[in-house]
Amino acid sequence: MERRATKQGAAVREEKQAGVFITFEGVDGCGKSTQAAHLVAALKMSGREVISLREPGSTRLSEKIRNLLLDPANTEMCAECELMLYEASRAQLVRQAIEPALSSGAIVVCDRFFDSTYAYQAGGRGLAEDVVQSANALGSCGHIPDATVLLDLPVELSYERVARGRADRMEAAGMSFQQRVRDCYLRLAASDPGRIRVVDASGEPAEVSRRVIAAVLDVLPELASPRLSGEEGPMSAGRGEGDRDRHA
Repeated sequence: MERRATKQGAAVREEKQAGVFITFEGVDGCGKSTQAAHLVAALKMSGREVISLREPGSTRLSEKIRNLLLDPANTEMCAECELMLYEASRAQLVRQAIEPALSSGAIVVCDRFFDSTYAYQAGGRGLAEDVVQSANALGSCGHIPDATVLLDLPVELSYERVARGRADRMEAAGMSFQQRVRDCYLRLAASDPGRIRVVDASGEPAEVSRRVIAAVLDVLPELASPRLSGEEGPMSAGRGEGDRDRHA
């Protein structure tokens, strides 16, 4: 009986689905948070366990760091301090939330990860690329997303969306800053096309959502169902103009 139970337990372990790590990236105002939420909704309809996270944040400590990073009053924060705060928030998120979720076989969808830090702190702030890369390796605890959706939108359009609301400290950095960030994102995508999938973020949210699903089907085959990828899925519900992102 004991041997039989052991074999059954091994079979259960073999059948357990592997965790999948998906991240969303893009400049502020590209609709990233909206599209991440749409993907999470579609995945839940497929029956998979899905964990939705954001950076910085999603743990008690990381949310406290988020408040420091995005508070418009913290104008004296230097680029090096900013970098290390983002990495501290990320390390806590990885150890406390991402690693346990992936180990349990869940799909983790994270609104921003280390590509944001590279684009914003190296591309936007001008910190040395090797410094940011080393910091990212530490903050991510060695984890690399299985697929990254880069929602690309001209800065003129994304900045217009951001300007309609109250800007946080990063959003207030200006259009030229955001252009440097976008340029850096596109260079990253060109250097790692297998992981980073560039998706046109213009148009209605439902249309963009269908592009997102098409871009990640190879790592999330459960989304191939017409019910999830067509007009009847959760993708057809959103009609807003894109989220106001909180990031880097």
